[in-house]
Amino acid sequence: MGVTLTKSAQWTAAGRGPATLEVTPLNEAILQEIIVFVESFLYMYPREAKFVFVEPLGWKTSLEPLAFGSGYVISEKTVKSEEVDKNGEPLLFLSVPQIKVRSFGQLSCLLYIAKDKKLKEAQACLEANRDPVVKILGSDYSTTKREDSSALRILDKIIKDDDPEHEIKTNIAMLIQQMDMHLLNYSLKHISLEIRLNPSAIKNDVELLQRYSGKGEQTVLESIEYTSDYEFSNGCRAPPWRQIHGEMCYVLVKPHDVEALCITCSTEGVFLNGGKTDDATEINYERKGKIYKDLITILREKSATFSKNMAKQGNTFNEEQQKETFQPDEAPKKEEVTTKADAEKSTLQMNPINFVRNPIGKRLEPSLNWKSTVDLKDHRSSGRDTQEEKHARIEKGRSSVVSGRMQSARKAADKPEEILSESSSESEEDEEPPDHRQEANADLPSEYWQIQKLVKYLKGGNQTATVIALCSMRDFNLAQETCQLAIRDVGGLEVLINLLDTDEVKCKIGSLKILKEISHNPQIRRNIVDLGGLPIMVNILDSPNKNLKCLAAETIANVAKFRRARQAVRQHGGITKLVALLDCGRSPSEPPQPSLYETRDVEVARCGAQALWSCSTSYANKEAIRKAGGIPLLARLLKTSHEDMLIPVVGTLQECASEENYRAAIKAERIIENLVKNLNSANEQLQEHCAMAIYQCAEDEETRDLVRLHGGLKPLASLLSKTDNKERLAAVTGAIWKCAISKENVTKFREYRAIETLVGLLSDQPEEVLVNVVGALGECCQEYENRVLVRKCGGIQPLVSLLVGINQSLLVNVTKAVGACAVEPESMMIIDRLDGVRLLWSLLKNPHPDVKASAAWALCPCIENAKDAGEMVRSFVGGLELVVNLLKSDNKEVLASVCAAITNIAKDQENLAVITDHGVVPLLSKLANTNNDKLRRHLAEAIARCCMWGRNRVAFGEYKAVAPLVRYLKSDDTNVHRATTQALYQLSEDANNCITMHENGAVKLLLDMVGSPDQSLQEAAAGCISNIRRLALATEKARYA
Repeated sequence: MGVTLTKSAQWTAAGRGPATLEVTPLNEAILQEIIVFVESFLYMYPREAKFVFVEPLGWKTSLEPLAFGSGYVISEKTVKSEEVDKNGEPLLFLSVPQIKVRSFGQLSCLLYIAKDKKLKEAQACLEANRDPVVKILGSDYSTTKREDSSALRILDKIIKDDDPEHEIKTNIAMLIQQMDMHLLNYSLKHISLEIRLNPSAIKNDVELLQRYSGKGEQTVLESIEYTSDYEFSNGCRAPPWRQIHGEMCYVLVKPHDVEALCITCSTEGVFLNGGKTDDATEINYERKGKIYKDLITILREKSATFSKNMAKQGNTFNEEQQKETFQPDEAPKKEEVTTKADAEKSTLQMNPINFVRNPIGKRLEPSLNWKSTVDLKDHRSSGRDTQEEKHARIEKGRSSVVSGRMQSARKAADKPEEILSESSSESEEDEEPPDHRQEANADLPSEYWQIQKLVKYLKGGNQTATVIALCSMRDFNLAQETCQLAIRDVGGLEVLINLLDTDEVKCKIGSLKILKEISHNPQIRRNIVDLGGLPIMVNILDSPNKNLKCLAAETIANVAKFRRARQAVRQHGGITKLVALLDCGRSPSEPPQPSLYETRDVEVARCGAQALWSCSTSYANKEAIRKAGGIPLLARLLKTSHEDMLIPVVGTLQECASEENYRAAIKAERIIENLVKNLNSANEQLQEHCAMAIYQCAEDEETRDLVRLHGGLKPLASLLSKTDNKERLAAVTGAIWKCAISKENVTKFREYRAIETLVGLLSDQPEEVLVNVVGALGECCQEYENRVLVRKCGGIQPLVSLLVGINQSLLVNVTKAVGACAVEPESMMIIDRLDGVRLLWSLLKNPHPDVKASAAWALCPCIENAKDAGEMVRSFVGGLELVVNLLKSDNKEVLASVCAAITNIAKDQENLAVITDHGVVPLLSKLANTNNDKLRRHLAEAIARCCMWGRNRVAFGEYKAVAPLVRYLKSDDTNVHRATTQALYQLSEDANNCITMHENGAVKLLLDMVGSPDQSLQEAAAGCISNIRRLALATEKARYA
């Protein structure tokens, strides 16, 4: 933590006093992450939590002795922990106002005790202990004295240490080191919000310049390369400690007419740095000269040849640059920071607001249309309201809002919890259709007029009359829309919300009971938000009355069904208070309850979980729940046997598990075991949400193994036979799909006869089920036994019939499954007989790149295993031309899959001649300057095959494909080496290509390949060297002759 506090945290000095942390969003974010780390330390690392610090962490606290409970010896002015070290000294000692803590376990307990003061306590502790690592582990581990704070240095120190507790010290030191790196990376997200020149723009410029670079005289540069191949998740390539300064990457440029330039690309612009140091491993980051707006501008000024050649290439280059610039950004929007004033404005604004949304790139996922969100990791997909919520528009607003309620709302707004950044799905207002009003002359039931009379009593009566009117109103059927709208139309909502701001508990309870019932109506819930009802309900969550807490939480759960409501709950501190409800069974100032699940406490926790479930469809709210410590509490509640409690708890976890941070925490909290246990419940809704949570978490291999180890695969397989509940079936098949990614799980599914059941589900099922069923079969059919099983169960025909659909997700999964089955010759005969190959070929025209790529991959085994494959391919009119034209795609996966298909097509000489006539050689050559190893491998294989026709070898040399291929030998991928050496061997049959290879240093690289244990790689490398050497000998012989 010392590195982050030194390099990332923002400090200020107050007069002549000690430096303090500034009140900035970055500092608050860092503090919240540290709090989460320390709070979870006690139960995640119980052994390390008992380690006694070398020196105590001391600071001035705001906590009083009465805040401490069991486990402490409390007097009027002091508190001592019952937990002591080996010398009998307490690990926590408070002498008001000074406190000293000597273990992580006590720090964790202290934050739990501090509750809403934990941020203040954490700040005071860090301000008083600028380098806490020194006091925890000793002065040898100072992170502020020197830059070298790597894990290796820490480990080296501990190994040399004679302390018998060195193993625990090692663990703590490594945990702190990992936390430091996490905090440094976390701070980059905040800094990236201020970027003016972004990594995407730099990357586009570099890639464009690479296309126009090379050895020729007409090229703009000789070469341009990054100094680092590693790219962080934010698109930057600079080390984290340089990204703090706004630097994104460093580029080495070799112009034709001047020495090599080392350029820093930062948020402010680009500039020359000091270049590489003497040892050529580090860069001198110091700026040399002025800052330019972009790479093109600086290179124009530094190189006359670049400027001249750019003028010649100008039109073409500008068109490509413009194309890159206006290409839809596939990354999700940066979260927009919302101020308090903006939040109030968006809450009270009555007119609909339209925001322009950028297209959001989506990773392919199961089509679970019955859920509002499935996977927000890929990224933050907007959770739209259901059609039922969108059939009414809120009224224009009411002017008669009682001042007492407005004052309360203002007070709540003055003390909101940290206003988190809004994701694009949260900041955009829902479309609000016209409001449906009762017509004046409509034939309304008598209840409508009776309710209006009761509202008048509410407005003008005394306390007794108000309570009687509320009780009478509850006697009506408030689930009926007529009754709900009657309350609203006569101004009853304003009165009910005003009653929440009184001191009369009976009036509050009566009002909340009515609001809870009528807030199921989408029009009513919008009106409640517009009238400022949510801040008051959030304040009620602090009430000591548990009935009030429950009713307020349940009403919030009903209202928070659309974005503006969820945003209002968060901005007024509701998330933190709702998380606190999950822990209402124990209070640090009271002795522990005999059971956490005492009846009243269960109901409070259940209502809190219900409200969090509604709020958790927002990404910002998920982060708020995590930072408020919701995960450990949800994990604890998951161990109860109360189904009413389990459903909202699992529902919340299911929504949150779409985030990687949550999935890691779910593993750490051993939640998977309880999810698996609840799959055996008799409650269908609970089974559904448990299966959906497993689906979300099973992206991770370790989680898939945990599901198997805890016996979760058998109940999933058994639930496949229960097809009456389609929502549950979709969740179960989705969980099976993700679990089937691991081979060990596939073996278990075969043992439980799940594959036969999946084949039976290929017909008469909704698309959301079919997507998952086919996805699961696609994973299972990677093994021979399962391919045979699918064929014998008659699964090939329904799979081929699904190739004519239009659902993108379904088509991707079906093509993968058909391709997997085509590996087996007998299955391939059935696919060919059903015209499956023609259907796959037609999908190459699909507008979605994912479908194109998947179809091309599926064609590879089809061509390879078909009888008379050459004639079959030629029978498709225009098929070969279509494949060749796909080499013009911008999608790397499409290009790699098409190159693989061309490799198989070119095995037939007639087909090779046809694709040569269609211009396959120049198109393949144009792709040679790529850094993608997957594309490199299949491109090299395609080039090797295409060399076997006519003068294609010579043509590849003329189109400058040879030199880039030599660079492929520097890759770390053995498959790339094998394919490249085979391509170079074929190309080396031409003398000019041999000269190009020799000039680019191919011989030395190939000599290394000759020593490879891969026989085909050895032979190809040796053959290539032999051709180059034979040419050299012939040249010498001709010279001396």
